[in-house]
Amino acid sequence: MTSKTVEQLGTNQIVFPKLGIDIDLNPTAFTIGSLEVKWYGIIITLGVVLAFIYALKNLRRYGLEVNRFMDAFIGGLIGGIIGARVYFVVMQWDLYKDDWKEIFNFRGGGLAIYGGIIGALIVGCTVAKLRKLRILPVLDIAGIGMLLGQGIGRWGNFFNQEAFGSNTDSIFGMSGGTIQSWIQNYYPNTTFYENFGIAMDPDTPVHPCFLYESIWCLLGFVLLAVFAKKIRRYDGQIFLIYIGWYGLGRAFIESLRTDSLVIGNVRISQLVAILCVAASVILQVVIGLKVKRMGADYQMYCDTEESKQLLYEAESEKTTKTENKSAEVTEEQMQSTETEGNETSEDIREEETKSKEEE
Repeated sequence: MTSKTVEQLGTNQIVFPKLGIDIDLNPTAFTIGSLEVKWYGIIITLGVVLAFIYALKNLRRYGLEVNRFMDAFIGGLIGGIIGARVYFVVMQWDLYKDDWKEIFNFRGGGLAIYGGIIGALIVGCTVAKLRKLRILPVLDIAGIGMLLGQGIGRWGNFFNQEAFGSNTDSIFGMSGGTIQSWIQNYYPNTTFYENFGIAMDPDTPVHPCFLYESIWCLLGFVLLAVFAKKIRRYDGQIFLIYIGWYGLGRAFIESLRTDSLVIGNVRISQLVAILCVAASVILQVVIGLKVKRMGADYQMYCDTEESKQLLYEAESEKTTKTENKSAEVTEEQMQSTETEGNETSEDIREEETKSKEEE
């Protein structure tokens, strides 16, 4: 397929006509009995795991102790899932008001990334406060991790054939059987179409917005990871750059989508993205000037005595546990050796007794 027009495709068929890509992808990875495990869930989980691994490897740079951070991370993860669902349900209340059970049907889809970020921040920061963690360094490392997780997680949308945009003649234009079906049967009934009136042709490729966002997030992850090592000046700076970077990309990408959550003629996610960029710029200027005025009087948390003491205590506790475990293993080995020695002595005595009886 090399033209911009696409024939009717199979449900799981995905094509990029101008790139010569034509593949068949089942959104279900495998089944366990009657339970279907979706690629979407697997990829989202992969993104979360990789973000967590990155965070663990860089905690010391931010002056954070691993056990307390893990509590905040788990809290943020739970809050993110709940927040993403609540945000989506509130924005699409007409779909759920007559069937409350569907609110809890996560497998039916319906998660909003900004709701996830808000939920993760509320719960994660609350847990961090309870565990006596400094919130700003936690937000810094979380911001970088979020970009990695989002960049990978967006490929879950690829398997589901969702998070796409309007028709395009771009070289990256894609189509799929599920996409065509959605345009034909669902799109004409959406609030977005009713309010914006943007026509969609099921036989024409669409913008792969998931791909654009994935590339933007992964690029941001690399840049922020380097920036954090080289020129980070104050706690919270990386997180502010994160919300600005993500907001900037999302504001543009959201303008291409035709499945946006809307109120009137306003794309909610685009509005939130623009507000995030504005807030990021203003706060970076204000805080940056304040830190500059403080000069040598300002200390990042990783340089404080409190952070160093906590890390020292955590390391000492870890060393003590390792030594205790080694001592236990050594004691078990000694007991085992002693037992084997006793058994050997008994065997020798039995052999001597038998020899005497035979004589």
